[in-house]
Amino acid sequence: MQSSDTTPSTQSNNIPAGEKSKTPSRQAIIFLMVTAFLSTMGFGIFSPVLPFIVQRYVSDQNNLATAVGWLASVYAICQFIAAPGLGILSDRYGRRPLLLLCLLGSAIGYGPFGLGGTIWVLFLGRIIDGLTGGNFSILFAYVADITEPEERGKYFGLFGGVAGVGIIIGPVIGGFASKLGYQAPIYIAAAITLANVIWGYFNLPESLSQEHRLANISLGELNPFKQLRNVFALPQLRWLLLVGFFYAFPFAALQSNSAVLVKDSLGWSPDSIGMVFLAVGTVDILVQGVLVSRLLPILGEIKLTLGGLICVIIGYLLISSIAFVPSAILLLAGIVLFAGGGGLIEPALRGLTSEAAGPREQGVVQGGSQSIQSLALILGPLWGALLYTQLGHASPYWSGAALAVLAILLVFLAIPSIRAHRSQK
Repeated sequence: MQSSDTTPSTQSNNIPAGEKSKTPSRQAIIFLMVTAFLSTMGFGIFSPVLPFIVQRYVSDQNNLATAVGWLASVYAICQFIAAPGLGILSDRYGRRPLLLLCLLGSAIGYGPFGLGGTIWVLFLGRIIDGLTGGNFSILFAYVADITEPEERGKYFGLFGGVAGVGIIIGPVIGGFASKLGYQAPIYIAAAITLANVIWGYFNLPESLSQEHRLANISLGELNPFKQLRNVFALPQLRWLLLVGFFYAFPFAALQSNSAVLVKDSLGWSPDSIGMVFLAVGTVDILVQGVLVSRLLPILGEIKLTLGGLICVIIGYLLISSIAFVPSAILLLAGIVLFAGGGGLIEPALRGLTSEAAGPREQGVVQGGSQSIQSLALILGPLWGALLYTQLGHASPYWSGAALAVLAILLVFLAIPSIRAHRSQK
């Protein structure tokens, strides 16, 4: 797993070869931290107002959860189609141009969503954003390029913590900006993301050296199903990807459904709903940004993943209880446990996944991993909306707890392959 590619130069977009160790460029790390922050902030900034925007275009308000779920799924469908291709293109042409393209797509995609006017315009915005939605997979491939394998879990945790800040700030800004109109948060997100693209164009160095780039790619290699088959062919990755799916599937349902649940069960307004996401982000940044770097050397990625899944299970059960007992305290307790568990799971799984890939495969593996996440984002919101409307408001969260139990079983199935892979290095 050790490779000879070096850190990006802060003076040039080309990387000199031949160094034996990697020391991350401060300039690159700062840009990637800001990008991780803006990516979650950009989505979070309109999360509190999403149900209120969509309800204008839904004649039957009983179908609000379904409409919100489809908006999330359309984004994920487009991301599933495009993310593996973006990942492998970054292995061929470098991380920098593909990352900037993804960010530009997000900025453009916010525009139609802000303009509104009809439901299909909202869907157009999500389609544009989804087709260029590979920014996190390319960001993590960039991190893998410039760090040693044993350091990646720490950096993944750091970037996860920064993304948690975006989760904190975004919904709070969105909740308060909604007082100027429900579209105001959308335009703010678009403007900030576009500014980030301009900054990256002039300041972001390339991370992938020429000797570690793919010599060529064929059109067939951009097929998302082929990329999934390729990453599933690696035995040390197979079970880990399924763990990621069964964690992300119910989480996607929660993301698209939680604002509706809080609106229906507690009767909260957008600014109050924004405070729920504030709690999620606060816990997430504390866990990923502070605890993970301390716990990883002691417990390792596997134990962190298992502990996180247990916390997630309890969190789901507590959140579901507000459908029967409308208590803000129960909601907050569930959010704290859920966000804390996710803060342990995400960097640990990314570290294990990155460890399984060589220097020429980081984009492919990270793109394949994001495709798995995209499948979860396609199916999760639809599943959550169906359960919410047909079986009761608590049912999506009960199913989330059950799937997290299944993910724990899959971790145990993955352990032999992970240990065998490590022994071969």
